[in-house]
Amino acid sequence: MKRKAIEIKKSDIFAHWVNIDYLPRWGVLLLDLLIVLISFIISFHIGESIVGYDMSTKLPVWEQAIAVVVTQCIFFWIFHTYAGILRYSTFIDTMKAALSVGSTGMILIIINQIIKVAIHNQNAPFLTSVLLIYIFVGVTLLFGWRVTIKTIFEYVSHQSHNVKKVLIYGTKSAGLSIAKMLQSNMESKYKPVGFIADKNDNSNHNLLGMNIYKLNEDLIEKMKEKGISCVIVSPIKMKEINPIKDLSIFINNGIQILTTPYFTDYSEKDGETNIKEVIGRIESIKVEDLLERPVIDIDTENVEAILKNHIVMVTGAAGSIGSEIVRQVAKHKPQMIILVEMAESPLHDLTVDLRRKYTELQFVPVIADVRNAHMMEEIFEEFHPHVVFHAAAYKHVPLMEDFPTQAILANVLGTKNVADCAIKYKAERFVMVSTDKAVNPTNVMGASKRIAEIYVQSLFLDAQKTNKNCTKFITTRFGNVLGSNGSVVPFFKKQIAEGGPVTVTHPDIIRYFMTIPEASCLVLEAATLGDGGEIFCFDMGQPVRIADLAENMIRLAGLIPGKDIKITYTGLRPGEKLYEELLNQKETTIPTKNKKILMAKVREYDFNIVSVDIQNLIEEAQKGKIFPTVQMMKQIVPEYKSKNSIYEKLD
Repeated sequence: MKRKAIEIKKSDIFAHWVNIDYLPRWGVLLLDLLIVLISFIISFHIGESIVGYDMSTKLPVWEQAIAVVVTQCIFFWIFHTYAGILRYSTFIDTMKAALSVGSTGMILIIINQIIKVAIHNQNAPFLTSVLLIYIFVGVTLLFGWRVTIKTIFEYVSHQSHNVKKVLIYGTKSAGLSIAKMLQSNMESKYKPVGFIADKNDNSNHNLLGMNIYKLNEDLIEKMKEKGISCVIVSPIKMKEINPIKDLSIFINNGIQILTTPYFTDYSEKDGETNIKEVIGRIESIKVEDLLERPVIDIDTENVEAILKNHIVMVTGAAGSIGSEIVRQVAKHKPQMIILVEMAESPLHDLTVDLRRKYTELQFVPVIADVRNAHMMEEIFEEFHPHVVFHAAAYKHVPLMEDFPTQAILANVLGTKNVADCAIKYKAERFVMVSTDKAVNPTNVMGASKRIAEIYVQSLFLDAQKTNKNCTKFITTRFGNVLGSNGSVVPFFKKQIAEGGPVTVTHPDIIRYFMTIPEASCLVLEAATLGDGGEIFCFDMGQPVRIADLAENMIRLAGLIPGKDIKITYTGLRPGEKLYEELLNQKETTIPTKNKKILMAKVREYDFNIVSVDIQNLIEEAQKGKIFPTVQMMKQIVPEYKSKNSIYEKLD
């Protein structure tokens, strides 16, 4: 018997009685009932003084009070007025309390009238005037009680931890949602105190009880006077403005810029947990956000037409670009995705993540090196992919200057192996990832990618002579990809975290930038636009001065360039040039139906000649002969002129 009692005690039957999450509810209910009792007594004395005659023929006051409290308790239960936490009280909670009090008063008035009719006696249990007064007094006291608790908690909360005053950039729905969300959570370390007006908003009115400020030079002084140290910008607003231009006033003045994750307009039903989660993900804006442009509009129908229920192969699948291509391909429900990658751990991590997110799709990881022709042959023979995205390559300019033979084996031989198999096993499309460094190359890496471009283009033109339906070979050229492995942004972040200095090769060096999703969108779009043999280039917008990028990153970290973190100039690296180009001077471009994508008109090569030259180049590279290899590269690509490199003497 004792054992059974212990089991019952340990069960969840009584768990809510001692759970700290439930104790406030009982406290709220008891305090509300106490306020109800006080409200009725006040109403009783007011009613007695108004009516002005002896009420002894009615029920005794304590019996009336008990009846009101019991009835009110029933309606508190019906409307669940005690379910909320007082410090998070909202308009909905106030309405519930008002409805419960109003319902109690009205039901007692109805009962009172029924009794009067039934006993034919004017002296019913209650005075109607008392009950009407009770409704007003009860609602007022319950509302005041909640507002008082919320105000006290807000004050204590703000005094107990460091709360940052923030302005919300924008007065549209996204900005309003952020403000309401922060106002509703008293534990947030951010306190909204105003809005920054949209450009077309010239009004001076208030919003949600807060001032609206205009974006001008005076704003910074006002922020300093009021102790406002942060500005929150929604991701939706980031898409509407020019981040570098419109936010520079804050960056240059040491104002912290924050952003939130994407979320729909806040509503009460989202609940406290959702609010805390969103607030917890408010973070400082990243330099990637400043450089990001509107996402490319993809022709979803065309992309789906070439991917849905097809077998897709991606080389370099675990790399920065390759992995994003895989994720975007997965959205279009292919029959299978073959993940070709030579790096074991990244491939494993990618496969686990994909299988978790896309349980209905089939992912086949293959550890293989594109330089191994026999391995590529086995993959194509087993799976017969319809679409091939070739992203495997060596890409680091300084390293490839030191190891040009490896650049040829990975970037040229690897491309040749995969392209030859695509023709042999009748793949429908082959999309190659190239680089802007292939245009007028000044380094080994860029020249090796240009040679790979020449090979796939000439291979297509030769194959088309005998088969109009042969594999369509398409090339895409990118600029620098933000956040990719080894790119400048994570490199600068690491240097800033270590206290500097931040190293820039030259004060005037500029680069074009794009995000990983942008680059991957270009690949998918190119796969649908191309009929074979094209080289597609992305409209990269305005180039970015790397020194400015470094300064902005230091400021975004809350530090001062030159004071907290120094910037040092180390000189151009071997093969590096100040300005990247997207097209050869002799090349012209023509627009496509996607205004962000241009098609280059390039020189055509005779495959019979090029294939022999490239085969000789590969054989020379396999012997490990560095200078003869580079010399042959320059013969195949006459515009390849080395810069700041030991290979300049070969020009």
